[in-house]
Amino acid sequence: MWLRRAFFGWLIPAAFLLPLWLLVGWAVFSAGGWEFLWVLFLAIPGVFLWQLLLTLLVRARGTVRAHRAVSWWDVLGFTVWHGLVISLGFFAEDWWAPVMVVAILAGVGLFWLELWQLWSEARPSRFVLRTSEGVAYIPARADAPQQPDEREVIIINEKQVPPAG
Repeated sequence: MWLRRAFFGWLIPAAFLLPLWLLVGWAVFSAGGWEFLWVLFLAIPGVFLWQLLLTLLVRARGTVRAHRAVSWWDVLGFTVWHGLVISLGFFAEDWWAPVMVVAILAGVGLFWLELWQLWSEARPSRFVLRTSEGVAYIPARADAPQQPDEREVIIINEKQVPPAG
């Protein structure tokens, strides 16, 4: 559970630190001018906005908000995508282009994974419903036959006494 909570806390800082790493990686690993233009105009805004979008999709789920922890699918997806983005910051010419393609595919796949989890959690369940406070209950069947109430009903009428005056 601690790992899933750590990922929950990491999602917002990752939106700032991953693009920053791409810029620092460009400077440290002596990438060229074209790479600088790619980092400045495509990578930094793209990774920042995509990470924020994914974070919002994760935090839109009720279970994530209630437990303050992401799912194991989230841990797997974000580990793969963040690992690929971090590896792009090394700017190794031999494998940089294929890793960029795989990182883009992993980011799109993570987007669809988050949408699927959000949809699965948001659609009404057949058996258990939840209140806005998170309390689960089993609703009565709508097609259940209505039986008349056979309990005895006692009605007590109150006598009206005029006020003493």
